[in-house]
Amino acid sequence: MQVLPNGLKLLPGFLSRSEQEDLLEEVRAKAAIAPLFVPKMPRTGKPMSVRMTNFGSLGWVTDKEKGYRYQPTHPETGDPWPDIPVKLLEIWEEHANYEKPPEACLVNYYEPDAKMGLHQDRDEEDFDAPVLSISLGDRCLFRYGGKNRNDPTKSFKLESGDVMLLSGASRLIFHGVDRIYPGTSTLLKREGRINLTLRRVTR
Repeated sequence: MQVLPNGLKLLPGFLSRSEQEDLLEEVRAKAAIAPLFVPKMPRTGKPMSVRMTNFGSLGWVTDKEKGYRYQPTHPETGDPWPDIPVKLLEIWEEHANYEKPPEACLVNYYEPDAKMGLHQDRDEEDFDAPVLSISLGDRCLFRYGGKNRNDPTKSFKLESGDVMLLSGASRLIFHGVDRIYPGTSTLLKREGRINLTLRRVTR
């Protein structure tokens, strides 16, 4: 059995199939208000392979001109983000071990050929708050390393319904998604994966 680093907590199969279906229905309804958009890399403007949106008082965005940041409105519609689903707030309250609620829920949709390169989540003010993520849809291969980009890496698979936390000593480790395994879940109408990531942005 793979030993995970201190602070990286995995809750396999945390959400039942019916809970996943209910959450997905709510995510779709809120995404109809705040449509998926393609984030772009700072400086180069290169589009990322995922499409995304946000829920909460703040949302994470990136573009060529202003780079990585949080803002209270959708970059294309200019409207405020929809509220974070109550079920996600309950999971945070139960497992985050942090006194304040999340302010942002990033919603990343991975097409079957999408990836996410190794990166750190460090656009927030307080690293004492964990990053909590929920997987819906197809299985993915999650890779993690250390606090330096060149540290050795390991990987494991995340399934639909899994919950994962990066906290404490693992809060700033490099991590990413190497690949999606199309057709490994029947939850979504089409192949792919949705990842919901809860974050506390301000102190």
